[in-house]
Amino acid sequence: MAEKQQFRTMIGGQALIEGIMMRGPQKSAIVVRKPDGEFATKERENKLIKERYPVLGLPLIRGTVTFFESMKDGISALTYSAEFIPEEEAEEPSKFDKWIEEKLGNERAEKIAMGIALVIGILLPVGLFILLPTLIAGLLDGITGSGIVRNLIEGAIRIAIFLGYLFLVSRMKDIKRVFMYHGAEHKTISCYEAGEELIVENVRKFSKHHPRCGTSFLFVVMVVSIIVFSVVSWSNPVIRVVLRLALLPVVVGISYEFNRLVGRYDNPVTKFLRAPGMWLQRLTTSEPDDSMMEVAIEALKMVLPEEKGADRW
Repeated sequence: MAEKQQFRTMIGGQALIEGIMMRGPQKSAIVVRKPDGEFATKERENKLIKERYPVLGLPLIRGTVTFFESMKDGISALTYSAEFIPEEEAEEPSKFDKWIEEKLGNERAEKIAMGIALVIGILLPVGLFILLPTLIAGLLDGITGSGIVRNLIEGAIRIAIFLGYLFLVSRMKDIKRVFMYHGAEHKTISCYEAGEELIVENVRKFSKHHPRCGTSFLFVVMVVSIIVFSVVSWSNPVIRVVLRLALLPVVVGISYEFNRLVGRYDNPVTKFLRAPGMWLQRLTTSEPDDSMMEVAIEALKMVLPEEKGADRW
């Protein structure tokens, strides 16, 4: 299987509902396969906050900034891709949605909906993967009698919830197709990095796993959180929860730098370090069909820089 990479690109992507978003050095592009088989495309120039405030591009700080920007862009792209779901499959708007649209207008209603989705998108994983394990481990204080043991149990619970969540989500039919597009995104980027022509026949040869994947990043966050949270331990459950939230930017920042490091080099040490994340992609990626690879190729071509090599990472 062809996997040799000639260089590493800074271009990354995200799987959508019947589509893919690619983000290049200068612009981002969304390509969605409409029910009639045609492409719906959307592109925009990247406006990174760290370009206005250079301090936000410093190591450790840039990880948290990039994470929130990716969340915002990802939810916006998902919302766009959902617009092409056939009406018979789309859910009927709730009374609240209709009321918001009547009072504020369609454009403002969409912005409010995106804001709510962004908040939920942040609070849900924080509650599920950070706060819930902390609270469960706190109930075992009387049994463990040790802050170190409690932190290890908390970390084990966090990873177990994360793995269970990925397993259950990967069984859902609709999500399965999103994961197929995820695989198409990885295969296409690997094909491009190997210097081969971006056609389906070439893309098909590459692996659906990629070392610089969001799944790998999330797993690293789980592991790093165990280490960082164990440094600051507190018996009071409320203070412990507050400390976990306060340390989240530190966890994300370290995880981002770690992922950049192990994704940049190919040697026995980095391959060993990224192996768990690569294994987890077995749950979050599936082999795509040719039509999905066509979408990924189109999205990638739209964000390629005019100057060859300008996207080198």
